[in-house]
Amino acid sequence: MTSPIPMEKLGRALRQNTLVRIIEQFGEEHPDSHLKDLVIDESGPGRRIVVGGRPLVNFGSDSFLGLDQDGRVQEAIRRGLSRWGTHNGASRAFASVRANIEAEERLAEWLGVESVLILPSVMLANLGAIPGLVGRQDAIAMDEQAHTSMQEAAKIARANGAKVATFAHGDPAALERTLDAMRPYRSALVCIDGVYSMSGRIPPMAELDAVARAADAVLYVDDAHGTGVLGAQGRGTVLDALGSYDNAFVVGSLSKAFSCAGGFIGGPRAFHRLLKIRCAPYVFGGPVVPPYLEAIGTVIDILRSEEYPRLRARLDASIRRVIGGLGDLGLVVMGSATPIVSVLVGDEADTLNAGKFLFDRGYYVQSVLFPAVPYHAGVLRIQCNANHAETEVEGLLEAFAALTRTMKLPRSSPAGRPRHPAGPGPERG
Repeated sequence: MTSPIPMEKLGRALRQNTLVRIIEQFGEEHPDSHLKDLVIDESGPGRRIVVGGRPLVNFGSDSFLGLDQDGRVQEAIRRGLSRWGTHNGASRAFASVRANIEAEERLAEWLGVESVLILPSVMLANLGAIPGLVGRQDAIAMDEQAHTSMQEAAKIARANGAKVATFAHGDPAALERTLDAMRPYRSALVCIDGVYSMSGRIPPMAELDAVARAADAVLYVDDAHGTGVLGAQGRGTVLDALGSYDNAFVVGSLSKAFSCAGGFIGGPRAFHRLLKIRCAPYVFGGPVVPPYLEAIGTVIDILRSEEYPRLRARLDASIRRVIGGLGDLGLVVMGSATPIVSVLVGDEADTLNAGKFLFDRGYYVQSVLFPAVPYHAGVLRIQCNANHAETEVEGLLEAFAALTRTMKLPRSSPAGRPRHPAGPGPERG
């Protein structure tokens, strides 16, 4: 009998992983309903897309303000292409194009922080900054539902010798107990999301900050889903909650509401150089491609203009209508203040089939399963955009009404609590 070649052995070993087995099983058992790895053949105008020849309204886009379709943003990218070409061909440790420095300065001024450092994505920002900010004598307290990118970053920090522990979701008392249990430490980071990406929840940031300060700890807030859509001028959740950044690092996204590319870390100027030295993706990775850097200033101009309140008003109206319409159907709805609205389904097969039901009626929403949410707590994740037409929102609600007539979904109780036992799980996406 011929022994398997090493590549075959590696594949077999990977398929023994529980998560891999579950996801492959979903794909095999529900090939028509899986709706993962979709290929979009056409996009626009508005939130219209074409997938496999089928026209759809896209309620799965995190371009919350619809600026990906804005002519001013597109023209800025074209200008950047003419000015810089497709790539500047070097790690930022060696050289940065002027557009990168200008974008960082504009972001810092708009956000109200002393300094900003741009990286190619929020994932890379977290993977580099969190291990870069702590060492062997330090500690990390991680919200149990913190975004996967922060959880993965904490694994690197732990391997480098830092203490790492989780605390109950959004619970200041649990944070205090966790920090006390990790003492002694030199310094500590408290890692939380500004907006939790599956539920749209916003944590009690001021209370968490008070606990952190009393325990010689600094907040580290991944505000990717708040950037551009929450707070004054879209500056996110941190400044409104805390009044300053004197005890907080803030991470924001340039590829969601900004509709550009990249992520950034904002904080005190004293850390700008330190992060450049200790953030491995900055030193050893490539930069954001220059054309997108040119568009960042254009987006900031929109956020600081009189147009922004009108964009937010359209977005907020869609959010209210979606939440109200789904509530009128008696569904269990998570979210209220953000463009992310999730509907509890529960069973994995039901979640996939519910997403396919909406897809067949011309509406794409994300069917989210374990491990992004707890097992048997699948959700349909709707992302509202400012350029969704009222008729498209009403059409989505009509499709959900039809869904409730064909599938038994969890219902909210009179007190507004779900009748489904599943609780929240780790946040991802």
